[in-house]
Amino acid sequence: MTTGTAPAPTASAAGWTPEPGPAGRAVTALAVRSVRRGAVLVTAVAAGMPALVAVQHRQLDQELAGASLAALAENPAIRTLFGPPVALDDPGGFTVWRTGTAIAVLVGVWAALATTRMTRGEEEAGRWDLLLAGPARLPAVLLRHLAVLLGASALVGVATAAGLVLAGTATTGAVLFGALIGGTGMVGAALGALAAQLLAERRAAAGLAVGVLLAGLLARMVADGVPALGWLHWLSPFGLLGRSAPFAADRVLPLLVLAAAVAVLVAAAVTVSARRDVGSGPWRRPGAVRPGARRLRSLPGLVARHTGRPVVGWGAAVAAYFALIGLLATTMTDFLTENPRFAELAAQAGFAELGSVRGYVASLFTLLAVPVGAFVASRVAATAADEVAGRLTLLYSLPVRRVRWLATELTGVAVGAVLLTGAAGLATWLGATWVGADLSAGAALAGVLNVLPVVAVCLGAAVAALACAPAAVLPLGVLPAAGGYLLLVLADTLSWPGWVRGLSPFAHLAAVPAEPVDVPGLVGLLAVAAVLTAGGLTGYRHRDLRG
Repeated sequence: MTTGTAPAPTASAAGWTPEPGPAGRAVTALAVRSVRRGAVLVTAVAAGMPALVAVQHRQLDQELAGASLAALAENPAIRTLFGPPVALDDPGGFTVWRTGTAIAVLVGVWAALATTRMTRGEEEAGRWDLLLAGPARLPAVLLRHLAVLLGASALVGVATAAGLVLAGTATTGAVLFGALIGGTGMVGAALGALAAQLLAERRAAAGLAVGVLLAGLLARMVADGVPALGWLHWLSPFGLLGRSAPFAADRVLPLLVLAAAVAVLVAAAVTVSARRDVGSGPWRRPGAVRPGARRLRSLPGLVARHTGRPVVGWGAAVAAYFALIGLLATTMTDFLTENPRFAELAAQAGFAELGSVRGYVASLFTLLAVPVGAFVASRVAATAADEVAGRLTLLYSLPVRRVRWLATELTGVAVGAVLLTGAAGLATWLGATWVGADLSAGAALAGVLNVLPVVAVCLGAAVAALACAPAAVLPLGVLPAAGGYLLLVLADTLSWPGWVRGLSPFAHLAAVPAEPVDVPGLVGLLAVAAVLTAGGLTGYRHRDLRG
């Protein structure tokens, strides 16, 4: 038997660089496979929407007068909600103002959620234990996944720029806008990676990453609404988009700041990953029991415990946004009254009766179905993740039927959705009352509760996906709200046939509180939701558990 001195660990062995050879390539291939479907979908939306708006601008350019554009740029409510309108006489500038923030939020949130799912989600499920038993180290695996996600975000940016160039916009502005969109996705991915290293639970990590992104959006809105706080633009990728002003000033410095932020976040994520054990996180002790967990004695108590914190987090974000909507009510309606042409164009895009306070809040209450629908879909997706991770195995070993547990879970999610809509309505009423707008608490609550049937369809679609396609619960659950809203806007803008418009759940909602409730439409949506939910419960009962 011989002895010898072990070689000193190299940088690769310490985990700071990706592992070479077949093992490293296999990790990269795994990351590509995990992200490809979502990346294709997000790329299609990010490239298609701006290009469509740029093509439509030729018609709008002939209809809008220079004085009206100047009034639009000077309105504080417009700046706060949509960012500073610059170069609106240019197809590219108008496209950036109309779609820039929405596309950036979409790409950033997708990248953050995809990163936490592919890193902390896989680690939490135990699938990285075997992966890290080989020569690969945690920082190396994280770097390879981040490289794929950063590359996917870059491809989204390239596709966005290519779509605008093909639509006839200026190349310089298109490339800058695409780089900013891709950079926002990279920030989301880096935030997701850092949160996944700090927190031991995927849900908490995803919530932290998305929360920071949405806080950046709020900072951008505050900076645009309060000139004295304009420096907040530099703290958010959405603010940097406005500072860059594609198709107008074409400033490159904000893009460099965005790149520096990505580098700092990636370095922080890799540093934390090198100093922790697999399955743990510095912000929570491995195996620690949450206070009060031992007192759980019922299914409703368990549901209330793991649904309560998400409701509080989502509720805070929704309430903050709709409080701002209420505060801007009089400013927006006065602007539209003085510039009726914008009200007409808004009506053509599906936003009717914006000239009154009730019509204004009714149009924006319609948007509430998207975040609340995403909330209910995410909670059902969490149930699917718990099943795959084996966390429901012990529960189902007790005298608890699967349908009973799922029905209890869905009841808690439905109650949470009602609380979210109620918080939005009360926040809007408080904001409107503060500025003296004519909006009662009853009218505000009626307007937000009017969107609950669309949320119910999202919940039913998520339950049906849980039974048939557990891996696609979140996208299929969000589809009725996000996809339905996009379909309605496109149908109204492009004058598509009525039957196509009728496929959107929003086509069956009235503009409450500006209009009476569309009772037949609400009944029809609830019937669809009931059929989807019943079918999902039946399918879930008869299929095998995944894991």
